[in-house]
Amino acid sequence: MTDPDAARDAADERKAGTLLEQMGGVAGLIYSTLPILVFVPANTWFGLRGAIIAALATAAAILAYRLYRREDVTPAISGFFGVAICAFIANRTGDAKGYFLFGIWTMLVYSALLIVSIIVRWPLIGVLWNAVNGAGTAWRRHRPTLIAYDLATAVWAVVFIARYLVQHHLYDTGRTGLLAGARIGMGWPLTILAVVATVLLVRRAERVEDEIESADS
Repeated sequence: MTDPDAARDAADERKAGTLLEQMGGVAGLIYSTLPILVFVPANTWFGLRGAIIAALATAAAILAYRLYRREDVTPAISGFFGVAICAFIANRTGDAKGYFLFGIWTMLVYSALLIVSIIVRWPLIGVLWNAVNGAGTAWRRHRPTLIAYDLATAVWAVVFIARYLVQHHLYDTGRTGLLAGARIGMGWPLTILAVVATVLLVRRAERVEDEIESADS
């Protein structure tokens, strides 16, 4: 006989994998840091224009590589346009730190959306988690599960708020090198930790719900 807990754990791992895949997978998250790793030293060596060209070339190379490997290119395409927007802002501001401005304000918008979704009782992580897995909205009828998604959404909100506060401070003080380090260090590592926290919270809520249903039957 199949162990129900083992089956649920396997299902949760698949859901976590699906959620990460929607973000481009671990490889995609790592690829997203490469233009930043190129931009900062290129700015030191070649100036702002050279750094912009280097970042755009890196993003284009990643896109070409994924096309060559016949991988999903959606994250690479969105990544290229993201780099293009950042490069445009940096060029308009005439300062290398402008490259990070779009990402900083994006973090603030994301955190606001997450907080509002908790307030209106449609926690965004629950909506996204179940949407990418085709699970519908039945989870909202189970209070423990709804609370778990509230907490998971709060975890992601804290991640985005922390990113915004740290990176906004570094932007204001003009520490471009540290800003790049913060973008990378607070990027995919925290994203993976937030996914793990989501899985643990939802797994616990589903077990509590099963216990309640068993007690009632």
